[in-house]
Amino acid sequence: MGHGSRAVFARTAVALGLFLLLCRPAGIGAFQGMVSPTRTPRPINIQTNLRPIKVDFRDVAIEAGLTAQNVVGGKDVKKYILEATGNGVAIFDFDNDGLMDIFLPNATTLDTKDAGEKSTSHLYRNIGKLRFEDVTRKAGLDRVGWGQGVCVGDYDNDGFKDLFVTYYGHSVLYHNEGDGTFRDVTKESGLYSDEVRWDTGCTFVDYDLDGKLDLVIGGYLEFDRSKIPEPGASSYCQWKGLPVMCGPRGLPPGRNRLFHNKGQGKFEDVSTASGIGKPTGCYGFTVLASDFDNDGYPDLYVACDSTPSLLYHNQKNGTFEEIGVASGSALNEDGQEQAGMGVAVADYDEDGYWDIVKTNFSDDTPSVYHNDRDCTFTDKVYVSGLGTHTQHLGWGINFLDVDHDGRKEILIINGHVYPEVERSSLHINYRQPRLLYWNVGGGKFKDISDSSGAGVSDSWSSRGSATGDLDNDGSLEVVINNMGDRPSLLKNFGTKKNWLLVQCVGVKCNRDAVGARVYVYVGDRRISGEIQSGSSFLSQNDPRLHVGLADDASYKRIEVQWPGGARVQRIESWC
Repeated sequence: MGHGSRAVFARTAVALGLFLLLCRPAGIGAFQGMVSPTRTPRPINIQTNLRPIKVDFRDVAIEAGLTAQNVVGGKDVKKYILEATGNGVAIFDFDNDGLMDIFLPNATTLDTKDAGEKSTSHLYRNIGKLRFEDVTRKAGLDRVGWGQGVCVGDYDNDGFKDLFVTYYGHSVLYHNEGDGTFRDVTKESGLYSDEVRWDTGCTFVDYDLDGKLDLVIGGYLEFDRSKIPEPGASSYCQWKGLPVMCGPRGLPPGRNRLFHNKGQGKFEDVSTASGIGKPTGCYGFTVLASDFDNDGYPDLYVACDSTPSLLYHNQKNGTFEEIGVASGSALNEDGQEQAGMGVAVADYDEDGYWDIVKTNFSDDTPSVYHNDRDCTFTDKVYVSGLGTHTQHLGWGINFLDVDHDGRKEILIINGHVYPEVERSSLHINYRQPRLLYWNVGGGKFKDISDSSGAGVSDSWSSRGSATGDLDNDGSLEVVINNMGDRPSLLKNFGTKKNWLLVQCVGVKCNRDAVGARVYVYVGDRRISGEIQSGSSFLSQNDPRLHVGLADDASYKRIEVQWPGGARVQRIESWC
C-alpha cells in the first residue's frame, strides 16, 4: 500500500455500519483541606429546541460478569490521601482475537485489621456477546499492591500489547508473552528503581519518532505514612470545617519521568536530559500525549492536582519545554489554580486542532481549553456550556460519539474524596451521578445527563473510565472503576446510526501507530481522531477509532497521517 500500511480489511458489522481495519486555585484543590473560592455555575441557552437521537445508557456489568470488588483503603473513613485517589481502567485486546478485553487496577488497605480484604487487579477476557471471564491468575497479573493507573503499548513491536501499571511503591511493566500470559520485566527493562514512588498516570508515546514507544510516568507526591499528620491537624487537613485527610498541599510533590525506548526491550531514564524530570512543584495525575501545534511531534500534558497543570512542548531534539501557564492550559480563565484529575483531547469543534478538557475538584467547573493554534489555549468552559455544574468532583473524562453524528460528546465521571461528607451537614454527597454533554456543533455542548439513562444518572463514587466497542456493534461502551464497589459497564441502548471502526497497525512507525491521526471525509465534513495511549483518569481507551457517519451510508475517503505527520495514506471508499 504505502508507508506505514499493512493491509485493508472490511466487513459489514450492522445494517448500515462498517468495521474497517486499516493495518497500516490552590483553594479549589482536591484534598486541599481548605475552604475553596467557589465558582458559580453559569448555565447558558444553547438551542434548547434541539435533541439528540435517543441515548439510553444502562449498567450491564453484572450480566457481563464484571463483579470484582474494588478495594482502596478504608470504606467509611479515608485517613490518608493514598486511600482516596482510586484506580484507572484499560480496554485493549490482549489475545488478538478481535474482541476488546478489560483490565482493572486495584489497590489494597493500610490497616492490618482489614488485611483480609486485600485484592489483586483484574484482567477480564472478552468471550463474546458482551460476556467476560476473569483470567487474572491464569494471565499472571494477580499482584497485590497499591495499584493506580494503567497504559497499554506494544513497546517491542512484537504484535502483542503490553501493560504498564502504576503503583504506590514500584510500578510494573508486564510483557505480553503472546500465549495469554504476562511476565514482569520491570527490572530487566531498566524501569525498576529501589526508590519508593507514588506513580499515577502513564502513557506510551514515540516522542522522538524512531519507531519505538517510549514511556512517560506521572508523579503525584512523596508519601511517607509515618510523616503524615492526623486529619484536622492543620489547615491542609480540613475542608469546609470538616477534619479530613491531609494533602496534597503541605506534602512534597512527586516528579514526572520519561524513559526512552532503546530497543531490544530496554529503556533508559532520560527524565533529566529531556526536561520532563525538572521539579515543578506540581502534583501530577493523568498524563496524555498529543500533537497540539500540528508540527508532527507529540507534546505532553499532565493534569495536576491543586497546582498548575503542565504542558510540555516537544522541541524535536529530545527535549521538552514546559509552557503550561504561558500557553493558557494550566489555570482557569480567572488565572486560578485548579485540582486537575483527568484529561481528554479531541478536535471537538472540527477546526483541525486538538482541544483539551480536564476534570477538577468540587466547587469548580471542568476546564475546556480551546486550541487557538501554536500551542496557545483559551478556557471556554462557560461559552461551551460545560459551566453548568460546580457541585460535582470530576475524575474520568471521555470524548465519545453517542449519537453517531460525527461530533464527540463529553462524559464526566464523578465522586467525592471524603466519605465523611455523608455524615456532615454540608449537603454534599460522596456518591455522585455522571454528566453527559451533547455536542450540538459550533463548539457548544448541552447537558443531557438526566435524559440519557440510569447508567448516567445513578450515583457512585467513581474514578477511572475508558470507552470502547466491546461487542463490535458500532456503539461505544464505557467501563468505570468505582471506589469500594464493583465496576460499571455502561451500554447505550439508544438509536444507532452508521459508523466506522478504524484500527491502524504501523510498519515503519511504532506498531500500535500511537500518534497517528485519522481523517474521515463524509459529505462536506472531515471527522478526525488520534490514536493515543493513556488518558481520562489514569486509564486507556480502546485503541481503535470510532467514527459516526450519521445518515450517510458511506464515506468519501479516509486519510491516515502516520506519526511524524509527513506521510499520508489515502483510502478511497469502495461502497
